[in-house]
Amino acid sequence: MKTVDIIVPCYNEEAVLRIFVETTNGFIDKIEGYKFRYILVDDGSRDKTFSVMRSLAEEYRNVKYISFSRNFGKEAAMYAGLKNSSADYVIVMDADLQHPPEMIADMIKGVEEGYDCCAARRTSRKGESKIRSLFSRNFYKFSNKITDVKMPYGAVDFRIMSRQMVNAVLSLCEVQRFSKGIFSWVGFETKWLPYENVERTIGKTKWSFWGLFKYAIDGITAFSVAPLRFISLLGLIISGLAFIYALIVLFQTLIFGIDVPGYATTLIITLFLGGIIEFSVGILGEYIGRIYMETKKRPIYLTKSTNLDDDKDDEYGFNTFEE
Repeated sequence: MKTVDIIVPCYNEEAVLRIFVETTNGFIDKIEGYKFRYILVDDGSRDKTFSVMRSLAEEYRNVKYISFSRNFGKEAAMYAGLKNSSADYVIVMDADLQHPPEMIADMIKGVEEGYDCCAARRTSRKGESKIRSLFSRNFYKFSNKITDVKMPYGAVDFRIMSRQMVNAVLSLCEVQRFSKGIFSWVGFETKWLPYENVERTIGKTKWSFWGLFKYAIDGITAFSVAPLRFISLLGLIISGLAFIYALIVLFQTLIFGIDVPGYATTLIITLFLGGIIEFSVGILGEYIGRIYMETKKRPIYLTKSTNLDDDKDDEYGFNTFEE
């Protein structure tokens, strides 16, 4: 019998967490030949998410939890779950039921066919605003053009991975993580399962537009130096234009005499170049900031409480599990 860990990052999911576990149980209980274990990761929630986790752990032997000392972000929560997993296969999914648990059976079939990963891909963004959908679609297009990491449009974190792929993902231990890019960067053969977007019916999304924008910037800077090359190209173009303008002014002076330059032209050029400089410094700052954070070598997360150390000899600890 093979084992499967289900990693579930949670942030303020008090209202839906129990429903998620009970709903998912209804599907995984029908899958024969596999033993499932939940690893719920409380990412410093401000509500009663952790209390619900402990209650679930008391009711279900296969529910394990990790609670952070503060909010470290979803990326850290996924990393913590993966790092503490030990099963043959590992599933990553959200607790808000926007990742349909009924797809788990098909995902297992996918990895049993020989794939290292079987992941979900949204074919629609029903329920989202048009502006958010537009930015999301353009992000995938832009990212795929400037990076070597190719992510299919609509790719989500919901996936099942082999132990080999999980170990490969964990070998990339950068602090500022972008898991969608990491999943693609490590390679391995992936089977994509399309599904219709599921609207959230309980609770509220934790992702604001600004949060998604910063997440997109992290994704681009984590896997591409194209913005830095763009700065170099832009500087070369401006230098070339400045040289051409200098020649024009020189010829005008030699042919027509000294001409007093216009105030408006000088002001426009000064503001334009000032804006370019500020923009360039901003891009450099993004990369320098990432270098600064990585060189600190701070831990990706800090654990406040966990029950993974309890009952190590239990069959759901997956440590002494025998077929």
